Amino acid sequence: MTVTLKDFYADWCGPCKTQDPILDELAEEYEDVEFEKVNVDEEQDVANEYQVRSLPTLIIENDDGIVERFVGVTQAEDIEAAFQQADA
Repeated sequence: MTVTLKDFYADWCGPCKTQDPILDELAEEYEDVEFEKVNVDEEQDVANEYQVRSLPTLIIENDDGIVERFVGVTQAEDIEAAFQQADA
């Protein structure tokens, strides 16, 4: 099963900069998860498709669709729990 984390962010977003190191660390640890960064200013159509209204927004998907959506800075433990759920 493919698990993907989509990180919706903007360059001007302060909380997004706080989220980055958490995601960087998880990306090193979870090599089997695809990490995608989506700049909402450049990819508004994708942000609209996923109904992103606040930043940062993290969406974790698997082959069946969206498993979890986080809005705001999210801690590693919560993201890891969603990875486990998505891979189940």
